Amino acid sequence: MLSVYSLNFAQTVDDALRYSQLFYSGSSRFTSMGGAFTALGGDLSTLSQNPAGIGVFRSSEITMTPQLFHINTRASFKYDSSDDYMYDFNLAQAGFVMNLIRNNSETGLINLNLGYSFNKTNNFNQTAVINGVGDKSSLADYWAEYNNGYTVDDMSSDAYLGWTGYVIDSVSGYNDQWGTVYSGYGEEASVYGQTITRYVDYSGSTGEHAISIGGNYSNKLFFGATLGISRLRYTSHYEHLETTDEELPSRYSDLSGFRDFRYTFDYDNTGTGFTFKLGTIYKPVEALRIGFAFHSPTIFRIHEEAYDNMTAHFDEGGLQEASNNILGFDYALTTPFRVMIGAAFQIKKLALISAEYEFADYRAARFSTVGNDSYDYSLKNQQIKNSLKSSNNLRLGAELRLNKIYLRGGYSLYGRAIQNDDINRELQYNSLSCGIGFREQNINIDLGYTNIYNPLNYILYDTYSETAISDMWVSRNIFSVTFGYKFGY
Repeated sequence: MLSVYSLNFAQTVDDALRYSQLFYSGSSRFTSMGGAFTALGGDLSTLSQNPAGIGVFRSSEITMTPQLFHINTRASFKYDSSDDYMYDFNLAQAGFVMNLIRNNSETGLINLNLGYSFNKTNNFNQTAVINGVGDKSSLADYWAEYNNGYTVDDMSSDAYLGWTGYVIDSVSGYNDQWGTVYSGYGEEASVYGQTITRYVDYSGSTGEHAISIGGNYSNKLFFGATLGISRLRYTSHYEHLETTDEELPSRYSDLSGFRDFRYTFDYDNTGTGFTFKLGTIYKPVEALRIGFAFHSPTIFRIHEEAYDNMTAHFDEGGLQEASNNILGFDYALTTPFRVMIGAAFQIKKLALISAEYEFADYRAARFSTVGNDSYDYSLKNQQIKNSLKSSNNLRLGAELRLNKIYLRGGYSLYGRAIQNDDINRELQYNSLSCGIGFREQNINIDLGYTNIYNPLNYILYDTYSETAISDMWVSRNIFSVTFGYKFGY
């Protein structure tokens, strides 16, 4: 998981998990209470979570939530560590709800509402710098070992670049066995000690356009349905640089004095997905609400482009450069269904607390073909089933009312989704949040802060001698402000 990417690893288990996981964003009130709104409703963010939340609205309303996203990544590799960070200003939520039917009675259909909301469901932005000394291996070893048994015509595209740039070459007397510049192409004992630097840059997001309809029946049962149209954009870029001051052996007299090589990989995905959601909120007594929501699988159609190149420097021979053409793919991804159940308890008009549980079985994610493509995804789908597992997510939230001022707090746990035999089996996300809001009849202004933290093991490459791993600690700080206006209050 989360290992080296090449053109040969398009549509990976990582892709399936990345586009299946949802970290609900939305209004400042929603995020500052940990997103625990399955049983609450009354917030436009719930159109992407529990559509029954639209039935709680008593009047038409419009909201907008800009967001500042700050992410810090500490990477440790070979006894060295480095920090890198980035900022992203984006729109977390914007939408409206309007009354179609509004009755003053306390029984029967009290209101029916129609709403739309754009809600950010994941933010992929991240940068990292990994530094260390290669004392046992190199990315070139990975290329050589992975392609042993293959001739030049059949080797992987990244290894082909390594061969073109003389970083790897065939062992003397063989055309399908490979050595590296660090070992004189298999003729000498390997010489390491090179400085390894990898620059990682991810960008993009998923966001859902939620179109919902729902209502309120007798102030006891709230119901709703949502058609979700998700837009996906993900870009991955990394540069892998290895530099040495050693006089490495070479069988090429005109290429002596190897100094460095730089391998660059770019990967871009865009797509659109569709899902359908149903939900209810039941209020058995005035102080208690119980919520339930079901999300159908999201069916994405994704266009993917990948490109890589490499340069190598020698004292004699100068710059060697090679690149592969941009390759494009079109495929479909079906993400797993989701089930949510929650409860909220209101203490008169003073406070409320809310808790919810979410289930998603990521083993059910599936790649498939589109159009006339005849590619067989059965092996990759089996890898998903073997590598991922079901996940249990928990969200808690609370709100205290002090006249027109509201104080809020929340906690979320996004549970482990990777099988126990994987290096990232402990990967889970913890989120703490808080906020404050002001409400005055038809206007509201809310401020929210969320911190999401997770550890991560990032694999640079895997060789017979070692798996080169960087231990990462990722912290996301999210600041948001919501402006809302109610009509006909």
